[in-house]
Amino acid sequence: MKKILRTAALALAGALALTALSGCSGGASASGVQIIRIGHNQSTNHPTHTGLLAFEEYIEGELGDKYDIQIFPSELLGSQNEMVQLTQTGAITFCVASNSLLETFSDNYTLFNLPYLFASPEAYHASMDDPNIVGPIFESTMQAGFEAVTWLDAGTRNFYTINTPIETPEDLRGLKIRVQQSPTNVRMMELLGGSATPMGFGDVYTALQSQMLDGAENNELALTDNGHGDICKYYSYTMHQMIPDILIGNLDFMKGLSEEERAIFDEGFQILNQTQRDAWETAVEEAKEKAENEQGVNFSYPDITPFQEAVAPMHQEMLEDYPDLAPIYELIQEHNAEYPADSQ
Repeated sequence: MKKILRTAALALAGALALTALSGCSGGASASGVQIIRIGHNQSTNHPTHTGLLAFEEYIEGELGDKYDIQIFPSELLGSQNEMVQLTQTGAITFCVASNSLLETFSDNYTLFNLPYLFASPEAYHASMDDPNIVGPIFESTMQAGFEAVTWLDAGTRNFYTINTPIETPEDLRGLKIRVQQSPTNVRMMELLGGSATPMGFGDVYTALQSQMLDGAENNELALTDNGHGDICKYYSYTMHQMIPDILIGNLDFMKGLSEEERAIFDEGFQILNQTQRDAWETAVEEAKEKAENEQGVNFSYPDITPFQEAVAPMHQEMLEDYPDLAPIYELIQEHNAEYPADSQ
């Protein structure tokens, strides 16, 4: 069944690409209302989908005579990389992409991918809500044909494995670990001693099931919402990254909005952001309980100091490679000082 859905999705994605090449962005329904297609890679149970439904309700409530919002979950429009490319061309209007993937479109996104960049979830949220921090990052992809319009919480990333818990960096040696598709994540695994295997999220379950991978790293929802906890029985709170997901919009569509419409969409983006974040904490608690009690996942809390020390060189490397990001990095350090790790 999954293969049939994937084939149908690829056919739809191909049709959308042809639509974009013909010069039509988004498309129109029979009534003349413009269709806005939004793609993401999570299930309909995920907080991201919940947030997008709230966005849909608000926009159609305000502008339903002009726009028809259509949401495509579970990679129905392709992988994240494919959806970003479709958004660039205008074949789809919006998609949700991990910050890690966007690093390949703009070097500025490298900053948010740094391991142990944020001292605590509170510092992470405060930084991502700070326009002086996110503004220069979000604006940097306009030359690539899309605009970042809001961020979504993706929690804390931790390692989970099939056969053995990860208590120290040495436990990663020789293990094939799926990471997101970015040079920063590959470098992180190199310093931690594991073997980085970048791949799209939709391929991870099968790779774990066939033991092409020894493990992966993600938040707790991957265990339950995506079934990874059926295979991986050890989840270690290394807390090595807090990487946001980003909603991006086709630049031509965004520029084509009137001032009044843009204000309504901006309000919709805020509603999406807040709804998704409100749902996140509850979803994590429920996922952890289900993983532990129904899937038999063992949770451990290793000392993260050796992991922090192993990847510490990446901060200086980033600042040397991208000196323009130094002022933004310092602003994040101010939020870290305000919300240190012991504030949790």
